[in-house]
Amino acid sequence: MIFQMSFRHAFILLVLLIIAIPMLGGSTVALGNQVERVRAFTRNIEFDYVEWILNAAGIKLKQQALGVARYLPEEARRQTALEYLMIVQEIQQKEAGLKDIYADPNIADPKSASSSLRQELEELYSQRARLAPLAESVLQEQLSQIVAELDLSLAGQPFPPVLYHSTPLPMALIVSPRQIIRQDQNISLLPDLTLDQEVALEERVDENLDVSSLVVGIGGVGVYPTMVMQTSDLNWLSEVVAHEWIHNYLSLRPLGVSYLNSPELRTMNETAAAIAGKEIGRALIERYYPELLPPPPEAPQETTPESQPTPQPPAFDFRREMHETRLMVDQLLAHGYIEDAERFMEERREFFWERGYRIRKLNQAYFAFYGAYADQPGGAAGADPVGEAVRSLRDSSSTLADFLQRIAWMSSFDQLQRAVSENSTQTGSSQ
Repeated sequence: MIFQMSFRHAFILLVLLIIAIPMLGGSTVALGNQVERVRAFTRNIEFDYVEWILNAAGIKLKQQALGVARYLPEEARRQTALEYLMIVQEIQQKEAGLKDIYADPNIADPKSASSSLRQELEELYSQRARLAPLAESVLQEQLSQIVAELDLSLAGQPFPPVLYHSTPLPMALIVSPRQIIRQDQNISLLPDLTLDQEVALEERVDENLDVSSLVVGIGGVGVYPTMVMQTSDLNWLSEVVAHEWIHNYLSLRPLGVSYLNSPELRTMNETAAAIAGKEIGRALIERYYPELLPPPPEAPQETTPESQPTPQPPAFDFRREMHETRLMVDQLLAHGYIEDAERFMEERREFFWERGYRIRKLNQAYFAFYGAYADQPGGAAGADPVGEAVRSLRDSSSTLADFLQRIAWMSSFDQLQRAVSENSTQTGSSQ
């Protein structure tokens, strides 16, 4: 039985690798003359997806061959995942302490001062390496169960199977024209670039190509198996693993295949994955780790005129302020005021910085990247109608499966608009 299970997953992995490898151009480079001009600055620091996928696929096949997670009692599964997250948290804390030692000007010999801490980290790294494959298998099995219960499976099994691997993630170089906000390039870079290297790369690309660029961090990549950043936050981890699996799910359907065809399709894809990732991730936590479920927002309490508190100034709303920033930038660019738009974005960056939002650079590339994730109103998407249409389709769909099965087979924004319009007409006629 173990051999049959291993062979089945090997066959699935082989099929999906055949599908995924041609799509790596979408994750790293796109066709066209501009990308070759950009890659003149990035070739030596680009991330190798093929090598990573082959390595991760080998790890997953070993996990599936052993099949340990399937035979553990449920409580043992829970404890395995929680223990792994505690180890990751301890590593993150000690790594931060190590950086503090090396940054402290009062410590003359940081290597000696950090000797015991580095030994502790080495032991923790070994523990993480031993436990990570089993913890990943546990979360894969749990997410697979949730996906099946949500009617997103094929004959009771998710297809493609839920497979992810936690790893240091590549950085992404985003390139947008200066005169309009549009993601033209998304090139994956090595994960260990220093900030100085990132800034120098952006400056070279901008000056030589007259574009707007930004190196950003990402939380996951929808290759197969999916790449997910190491974290100690199980709520975030569940959401991102689900989000990236949705990209795998869509990649076998028209919406995923059409990802690179237009900015609208990219936003449809990312917004659908963001919506589904949140719902599936929350369902997993609610089912298996209810003690970690974030509390619902507090209901407003009734007050009498005598008990009403003194009015307080409204709290700073980052999404609203960023939304207003994007609207103004779009308006300035639409009138050809490129330099004015760039000065305004820098002023707003300083405005956000003073309020605790440490944005290193706010430019056209920033909005081109973050604006595609439009699962909530406002924010960096501005007045883009695509996110609103995706959210409307989800609101009018009876289940998450219904929503995904409808949007997955779309290959144009026009199809989404027609579906939303038809839903509005049907709703209006039924009232």
